[in-house]
This record gives sequence, structure tokens and C-alpha cells, in this order.
Amino acid sequence: MKQRLSMLTLGVRDLARARRFYEDGLGWHHDAGQDDIAMYQCGGMVFSLYEWPKLAEDAGVSAEGSGFRGFTLAYNC
Repeated sequence: MKQRLSMLTLGVRDLARARRFYEDGLGWHHDAGQDDIAMYQCGGMVFSLYEWPKLAEDAGVSAEGSGFRGFTLAYNC
């Protein structure tokens, strides 16, 4: 198995504000996504911003729980 990440997803409380930071502040280009997610190509991986509650639901955990830190890592093979 290659040592790499395919995707890093960061859960955010305010997607519009987070997009402004990455796009206006850092100059990143929004490559894909819909109203509730934004995806950016970062070399050989994808960095995405996703609404915090939806990311928790996708992970099958409570968004309010102390164990959820608001990010996921993926390796696609």
C-alpha cells in the first residue's frame, strides 16, 4: 500500500466563512462540491470542507460528543 492520503475533510460550522478564508485569504480554487461541501485539489489529494453536523452524521457519531474532532481522513485504492 502506498503511504498517502486521498482526502482530508474538515468539518466546519460556517461553510461560507471557511470558503472565504481558503479562497479569498489563501487564493485556493474551488474545484468541486455542492451547497454543503467544497473541494480543493491539493497536489495528489483532495482537501474538503463539509458542514460539521453532516460530517458527524456521515461518520456515524454525535456532532456534540467529546470524541468527534471534526475531520476525517480517506485512502482511496
